[in-house]
Amino acid sequence: MSDALINGLAGAGGGIIAQLITYPLQTVNTRQQTQRDLKKEKRKLGTIEQMCQVVKQEGWERLYGGLTPSLVGTAASQGVYYYFYQIFRNKAQTKALERQKKRIGDGSVGMLSSLIVAALAGCVNVLLTNPIWVVVTRMQTHTKISKKDHPKRLETTAPEETVLSVIEPFPYGTSHAIHEVYDEAGFWGFWKGVFPTLIMVSNPSIQFMLYETMLKKLKKRQSLSKQGNSGVTALEIFLLGALAKLGATVVTYPLLVVKSRLQAKQVTTGDRRHHYKGTLDAILKMIRYEGFSGFYKGMSTKIVQSVFAAAVLFMIKEELVKGARLLLIKNGIHNMKLKPP
Repeated sequence: MSDALINGLAGAGGGIIAQLITYPLQTVNTRQQTQRDLKKEKRKLGTIEQMCQVVKQEGWERLYGGLTPSLVGTAASQGVYYYFYQIFRNKAQTKALERQKKRIGDGSVGMLSSLIVAALAGCVNVLLTNPIWVVVTRMQTHTKISKKDHPKRLETTAPEETVLSVIEPFPYGTSHAIHEVYDEAGFWGFWKGVFPTLIMVSNPSIQFMLYETMLKKLKKRQSLSKQGNSGVTALEIFLLGALAKLGATVVTYPLLVVKSRLQAKQVTTGDRRHHYKGTLDAILKMIRYEGFSGFYKGMSTKIVQSVFAAAVLFMIKEELVKGARLLLIKNGIHNMKLKPP
């Protein structure tokens, strides 16, 4: 089994577990990002308050709306990303060793090379998995209210708050979201938000650059210690992953809000301020009607969710990779013993 495949499978496994743990936060965050508070009159609900509101008005299951396609998307995204990341990194490592033979560099992959490797892997991932995340966003932002509450809600709710509030005569599942996207924009509707998402490749690029740099320094520091032990514990991996994701999230969050707005259901009638024709149109309308604060809606929720999810992902991935490599080594030794002399 190749090193790239081991990392790909480990990344998929870690991503699924992290997704299961943090999914309710992700659902609430997506709703926060797609809220159009043009009048800025309503008091903004906190994360916990909004989660309680969803449970009270729509039921527990809405916190996990889109979980199935999200798990598929997480497994696919993490698997594709880590697979191609390892392939590109191996090539970068080979070139670094070749330069070392020419007495150029120390033979390790530098920060710039790590950034480029992560960006290339991210672009491949975005182009292959964007349709899945369009469907997930639709399911997360779909709001269900009961028929008996519908007239009352229409009287007391501002127009912009009813954009996603509809009576749900049947369970809104993955197939319904797929049909909705296709009916609204056709085949290319599944690649809505791909442009800001491609720009957002800088998020995992920055994340992995910070992670690899901090990990390298930590290993070097430990190797210089008295014990001479360069091994990294699961807790240290957890903390490094959290710090790396925090830095990347703060920088790229506005693009994430734009992407969510484009992928959520578009308003084709009524207030045109809610309808976005593309990335540039969304950015200009958000600046005009909501101000720059609109680009940071739900950021605190996202930081908690993404940092915790990334930390869990890194920790589990590294442990899975270690376990897989140890298992392969043991199998190799076992096979050698079975061979006749």
